[in-house]
Amino acid sequence: MKTYLAEVLGTFLLVFIGTASVVTGGFGGALPLGQEGIGLAFGIGLIAAAYAIGPISGAHLNPAVTLGVFLAGRMPAKDVVPYWIAQIIGAIIASLALWIIVTGQAGGHTGGFGANGWDEAKWGMSSAFLWELIGTFTFVTVILGVTNAKHTTAFAGLVIGLTLAGIHFAMIPVTGTSVNPARSIGPALFSGGAALSQLWLFIVAPLIGGAIAGVVAKAGVFEKD
Repeated sequence: MKTYLAEVLGTFLLVFIGTASVVTGGFGGALPLGQEGIGLAFGIGLIAAAYAIGPISGAHLNPAVTLGVFLAGRMPAKDVVPYWIAQIIGAIIASLALWIIVTGQAGGHTGGFGANGWDEAKWGMSSAFLWELIGTFTFVTVILGVTNAKHTTAFAGLVIGLTLAGIHFAMIPVTGTSVNPARSIGPALFSGGAALSQLWLFIVAPLIGGAIAGVVAKAGVFEKD
C-alpha cells in the first residue's frame, strides 16, 4: 500500500507543478514562463518526485512507464493495474487542487487546466499520434537505460527529468506534450470539450510507445556484451 500511495503522491507533484506552470504562469500568465519554462517545470516536478518517492515505488508516475518497466521484466504483472490506478488518482487530485485554486480568482477562471490537445487546423491526427508515440518511446527508453541495474547512477532522476524537459521543448507546439496518460486524464476531466474528445490519443499513443521501449529493453538491444 505504501508503494501505491507513493505513486499517488509522486504523480500529484508532477501533474500539479507541471500544469500549474501552464495555467498560472504559462504563455499568458503573470511571468510568463513560455515553452521553455513550462518544459522545465515538468522536468523539475519529475526530478522532485523521483528523489522524494523513488526509493519507495520507483517513481513511475506514468502508466506508459509502468507498462515499459513490466514488459522489460522489471516488475510483476500484479502491480501494473494498481500502479495505473494510483497514478490516475494522483493526476486527478492534482487537477482538482488546481481547479479549486484558479476558480477562486477574481472574475473567475476563463482559461483551461493544462490539458493536452492538438490544433486540427495545423496538425493532423497522425502527426500528433506519432509525436506522442516517439516522444514516449524516447522517454521510457531513457528511464529503462539509466535505471538498469548494471549501470544505474545516483543522477538517474536528474537525467530523466531533463529528458522530460527536452521532450517538452520539442513537442509543446504540437500536442502540449503528454507522454503520460495520467497527466492527460486529470486535466481533461476538468477542461472538457476538445480535451476529452482527443484524450484517447494521449492514452493510446504513449502506451504503445512505452510498450515498444519495454520490449526493446527486454531484448537487450542496449545491453553491453
